[in-house]
Amino acid sequence: MNSFNSLEALPSGEWNSNIWPPFTQVPLSEPPERISKASGALLFRDNKPPLIDAISSWWVTLHGHANPDIASAISSQANQLEQIIFADFIHPPAEELAKRLSHATRLQRLFFSDNGSTAVEVAIKIACQYWYNKGDSRSQIIGFEGAYHGDTFGAMAVGERNLFNQPFEKMLFPVKRAPWPATWWDDESVEQREEEALLTLEKLLKTPTLAVILEPLVQGAGGMRMVRPDFLKKAAELVKQGNSLLIADEVMTGFGRCGDLFASQRADIAPDLMALSKGLTGGCLPMGITMASESIFQTFMDKKPEATFWHGHSFTANPLGCAAANASLNLLENNPKNYKEFEARHIKHLKELTKHSRVEKPRVMGTIAAFDIKTNESKGYLNHAGKQLKQYAVQKGVFIRPLGNVVYLLPPLCITNEQLEKCYKTIENGLNDLF
Repeated sequence: MNSFNSLEALPSGEWNSNIWPPFTQVPLSEPPERISKASGALLFRDNKPPLIDAISSWWVTLHGHANPDIASAISSQANQLEQIIFADFIHPPAEELAKRLSHATRLQRLFFSDNGSTAVEVAIKIACQYWYNKGDSRSQIIGFEGAYHGDTFGAMAVGERNLFNQPFEKMLFPVKRAPWPATWWDDESVEQREEEALLTLEKLLKTPTLAVILEPLVQGAGGMRMVRPDFLKKAAELVKQGNSLLIADEVMTGFGRCGDLFASQRADIAPDLMALSKGLTGGCLPMGITMASESIFQTFMDKKPEATFWHGHSFTANPLGCAAANASLNLLENNPKNYKEFEARHIKHLKELTKHSRVEKPRVMGTIAAFDIKTNESKGYLNHAGKQLKQYAVQKGVFIRPLGNVVYLLPPLCITNEQLEKCYKTIENGLNDLF
């Protein structure tokens, strides 16, 4: 029998000979388990008890798996129009989504792409060409220490330089960086670190800068590093005073994840460009969007060919993705308490967990809760503490994926109180048994 006809013969828990898994050091990792079904906050494994998906399957599954409203919207749209070239045509789901997101973000123009990294790429390119179209040769871009914006080249360049992009260092454009004054509960030195970060940003902005890019309120992959809204507001004011564009990477923080519909709103800032993805479609289909102000868009409205934004993707504004996104927005609009009140659900449990001697730097922002494991190893993504805790939690029926020694919960909005309590109890038991 040919290998491509023998999928059923491959036992769950063995490496697939054709698949190259993402973010996986294969020689040092266990083979993945097969998931053939999911519902709500549960992942169903072959011949094993289900797992609670405590990280929303890489932060995308906003309302839970197999949401019937989104599934119905995709099915209905598939029977009408599944795909069309968006450079020559337009369709109702895209028009509806554009109108709704423009109203929600207060940014008038919407550009479609495929995922979070490409949404960031588009934002960077728009910012660069905006100044080019104005006849301004500025080239400086400012990012923040610890940031992660994606794995395409532009997104890598504006993110933290580290192990993940080290092989490509020579090919990445230069970026200036300001400190990110991450904070946590009972942090007594946060004001001093914020002041130092703002002074650095102010100095950097003395050089004409085309854009400052940040993840509002929470740096995700960088370790769920949270800043106070007031710091972000002061930083945005400096960017405006410096006559630069502000790019908000809301790929992870958008769509209720930080307690408001967008993290920028909770911080009371008004970015010029915004990158969206992950929860955009409720996690059901890949889609990226870059929002831009009308004033930026107008600089591209010139009959000269070089003023045009020559960028596009095959699946730009895919009708199925647009239908899913509109259905997801319906759910958010009809049930705002689901994300507005989630923070209180976390706080109740995290307060108890902070009594553990291995827990430090507890922090919460909306649907995101995190803490660091006290460990003798150097901190960072390669710290083994999180990997040990992950293996323990999976054995107990909870799927988490710590970032080194940073443990976080970012569950779907539909998770029950009992399921959330089990997540915290499993983590607490793991800390007791392993450390």
